[in-house]
Amino acid sequence: MPTKKCPFSEFPDPFAAAREAEGIREIDDQGDPVKMVLGHRNVRKSAHDWKTFQSGATPGRIVVPSEVNIRDIRQIPFETDPPEHTAYRALVEDWFRRPLGEAYEVALTELINGEFDRALTAGAVEVVHDFSLPLQSRALTLLLNCPRQEAEHWIGWGTHVFRSDDDPLDGSKANQLYDYLDAEIARAAVDPKSGEDLYAHLLQAEYKGRKLTPEEIKGVMILTFAGGRDTVINAVTNTLAYFAGHPEDLARIKENPELSTRAVEELVRYFSPLTHMGRVATKDAEVSGCPVAADSRISLSWAAANRDPNVFEKPNEVVIDRKGNPHLSFGFGIHKCLGAPHARQVLKVLINTLAKRVKKIEVLDHEDNIEQWGEFDRKVGFHRLKVRIS
Repeated sequence: MPTKKCPFSEFPDPFAAAREAEGIREIDDQGDPVKMVLGHRNVRKSAHDWKTFQSGATPGRIVVPSEVNIRDIRQIPFETDPPEHTAYRALVEDWFRRPLGEAYEVALTELINGEFDRALTAGAVEVVHDFSLPLQSRALTLLLNCPRQEAEHWIGWGTHVFRSDDDPLDGSKANQLYDYLDAEIARAAVDPKSGEDLYAHLLQAEYKGRKLTPEEIKGVMILTFAGGRDTVINAVTNTLAYFAGHPEDLARIKENPELSTRAVEELVRYFSPLTHMGRVATKDAEVSGCPVAADSRISLSWAAANRDPNVFEKPNEVVIDRKGNPHLSFGFGIHKCLGAPHARQVLKVLINTLAKRVKKIEVLDHEDNIEQWGEFDRKVGFHRLKVRIS
């Protein structure tokens, strides 16, 4: 049965025609052009080929829009390639897998229930800033294993912790984050063994037989704060919008809680909270029949690949129990998202809590958040979403 149409929960695919035709499009990014790779097969192939399409370029250059003009600190392990990437990732892989544990899920459930208590008491709530942002920030304290009250600092930073909402060249937020991290690293360094947070873990870690430098620790922490900020906020907000328009799917999950795991994968496929991520060519190459010059940029367009009809049946519909879902929302290859276990747990607990506690979500007002990439206008979420939760 076709998915019912609800304007606020629809996320159209702007890439369909270009993906079917050339499979690649060039956009300008602050005078440093980017070729967007759109097809699922070519996105995976390019992501896998880290020797040709590197992440370890100038810090900030693989991000789209580029952050070269607002930072010079390398995000670790995100902006490195093997063998450095392998060694750096090994230091933090187990830490970022902690969300898979039962105790973590219990703590996350308590936290998300608290957010719903506040929303139900309020009657009407603006989801982006008054539900999703606090939820993301407070959940991050679990990932860092730090006091819950730290989240109040982060909530005040807004939905983007690193970039200005409307100016990719505004570095003021980056400086705010840097100052905060400098102070936290200095605090932990006084007695790194006394704490059990991520700062202390990094201060005690060894990379190739030596301690990490303060800049390396800062690089890991910048990635931790920036990498899962607006993407998780979008995913949480979009999930509420979807179930507001499709209560029948929420009812299915209530009757069959085991569906929540598939629902997470399908919703992040459909929403694709991160549109794309760049790479820099190490040599002259070719993608989708298009030449790519050495030292030029491509982007791996996760959102376009996730709607490829050659891979997904009914790609523009949410099939809540979809089987065999090779979506690319958390990346692909060695650089796959380090924070994916945390994001998946947040969404799984959110969906299960919705199914247990919520009878109805009524959308009162909304303003779409539209990204513009050359000829493509892509909805990634909402600037504003006001709902009443029963």
